[in-house]
Amino acid sequence: MDVRVIGLTGGIASGKSTFAAELRALGAPVVDADQLARAAVARGSAGLAAVVGAFGAEVLGEDGQLDRRRMAARVFSDPAARARLEAIVHPTVRALFRKELARLAARGEPLAFYDVPLLYEAGLEREVELVVVVWTPREVQLRRLAARDGLSRPEAEARLAAQTPLDEKAARADAVVANDGAPAALAGKAARLLSDLRAGLTRRLPNAAAPRY
Repeated sequence: MDVRVIGLTGGIASGKSTFAAELRALGAPVVDADQLARAAVARGSAGLAAVVGAFGAEVLGEDGQLDRRRMAARVFSDPAARARLEAIVHPTVRALFRKELARLAARGEPLAFYDVPLLYEAGLEREVELVVVVWTPREVQLRRLAARDGLSRPEAEARLAAQTPLDEKAARADAVVANDGAPAALAGKAARLLSDLRAGLTRRLPNAAAPRY
């Protein structure tokens, strides 16, 4: 049996991870792309050896693992470097994802969410059945980000400026989860979304409005 793959994305401090946790609490499988990316460059892996070959041993921490902060600093403002890193990591991530889907199919799971922060940026909307975007107002997003990471407002604004705006992602989505109220409300929204998916919710038609939760 094929597993329906539902893309789940959002933006920094949008509440996507909290919503993913609510989906898991309801028994829905959620595959975390960030976890797959970490596994792709785990200590001793061929992926990590390739990263060191491309960027040098200075991207390693004292424990021999990839220092993600150093790596991020190397590629943040260098598109060519970022492309080299993605060429190393992405094929392994895709292979790990296929392996996880096979495991879920063998277990009889009808659907799974693929939690990908940069889903649209990576062009992965073509590889999932539909895309769910967790959206929050920009001002709320700024406040959450500044409080969470101890940033000044200008620093938080710079972080957001480096990402595709949430409003733009929501405009492209097949379904939008509005995280603009109490965090506890996300549990009910997760339940309603799952119910609709099990009832046949699929990719929205062109020019049709995406359902909002």
